[in-house]
Amino acid sequence: MSTGFSRRRQDVIFTLPAQETAAAVTATAATPAAAPAPAAAATAAARPAEPEDLPGIAAQVASCTACGLCSGRKTTVPGEGSLRPPVFFVGEGPGEEEDRTGRPFVGAAGKYLDKWIPAIGLQRHQCFIANVVKCRPPRNREPRPEEIAACLPFLKRQIKLIQPKTICCLGRIAAQTLLETTSSLGSLRGRVHAWQGIPLIVTYHPSAVLREPSLRKPVWDDLRLLKTLLSDDPDAASEQAGK
Repeated sequence: MSTGFSRRRQDVIFTLPAQETAAAVTATAATPAAAPAPAAAATAAARPAEPEDLPGIAAQVASCTACGLCSGRKTTVPGEGSLRPPVFFVGEGPGEEEDRTGRPFVGAAGKYLDKWIPAIGLQRHQCFIANVVKCRPPRNREPRPEEIAACLPFLKRQIKLIQPKTICCLGRIAAQTLLETTSSLGSLRGRVHAWQGIPLIVTYHPSAVLREPSLRKPVWDDLRLLKTLLSDDPDAASEQAGK
């Protein structure tokens, strides 16, 4: 199911079937409006207005054909979670189960991530979870640069709208994309970065840890650093990052 957004509680949003989003978009489009001036109309046609809310971003994602990933997708996966999250988790891209359901991190890696989140004193519904690309790459390959470039504006607008307390990048692709670097994941771990003023940490992707159990210890260290950041104790965070 392609996805839009709807509130379940005041501070939590979840994905809904695309037909509901499409109906809302159609209803909006059918509302009569004054004809714009020719110059304004040309500008609007060349540069569609950016949605100012998460449902609008989800609708735009659902209709996006900016890269080749759109041709093989079953659904788009914009993201889901709290509107006021302490942590915004960013992964690489949807997998098979995510492509089927339209929800992020619901396969094996997602179930493993669900076990990490209580270690920082939270539950999944209190966080926001999304990916760098919103459509599944074929056979779960890494997203290509042009695919990342096409999808990245959606992710950036989501983060700016939500203004999470912290960001946690899950894996190399997410970390290198948001930090605009080619540095290795290992060199980016263990310290606090920032994305537009928001503290950001880097850890391994849950799927990598499932394949290589020796990564559990580094991930645990990263989660302790994240938990310290959430405690509003900068000295403790600096001490934890130095370990």
